[in-house]
Amino acid sequence: MARSAAVALVSALVLAVACLRAEAVWLDLPPTGTKCVSEEIQANVVVLADYSLMYESHPTSHPTLAVKVTSPYGNTLHESGNATVGQFAFTTKEAGNYLACFWIDSAEKESGISINLDWKIGIATKDWDAIAKKEKIEGVELELRKLEVAVESIHQNMIYLKAREAEMREVSEKTNGRVAWFSILSLSVCIAVSVLQVWHLQGYFAKKKLI
Repeated sequence: MARSAAVALVSALVLAVACLRAEAVWLDLPPTGTKCVSEEIQANVVVLADYSLMYESHPTSHPTLAVKVTSPYGNTLHESGNATVGQFAFTTKEAGNYLACFWIDSAEKESGISINLDWKIGIATKDWDAIAKKEKIEGVELELRKLEVAVESIHQNMIYLKAREAEMREVSEKTNGRVAWFSILSLSVCIAVSVLQVWHLQGYFAKKKLI
């Protein structure tokens, strides 16, 4: 019985962890130009990212990079230059696509550089070791706490997706309404033009005594 409960707990944790947003990305930056990474994030979510230059691909040179992070409305959340490693962290104020752009800002561009980006969102940013020490919890209690936070995060994400679906449905309905009114207007104009053409032709033929 206890074993079955443990298996169920582990399965639930696996499903919850699968919903966490944490990913490491390898980016190859060209000698010129910019490469960007975007993520759609809801409001009031913590974002934490670490980036570093991959020295293995550049054993003899010492290039540096620049990074700029912007919000959906174009506000700059982080900007740095002449760096080989760095970190940015912020809490989102509005929902939408957040953009992180990287480019080479040194003279040693060669054939480009490679960087590692560790991008964490939401509960993936939590330091569970520090939380466990602070609240003096461990073992199953700690795992249950992780599961509780994960379920809450999933619930908030579902609420966000539901709101987005309602917003998109409203936009679609407005668009369909506008298309319908435009179709009615176009049909009305066509009918009016046809009536005027018939009236003009009748007058023309009557004037020429053809009818």
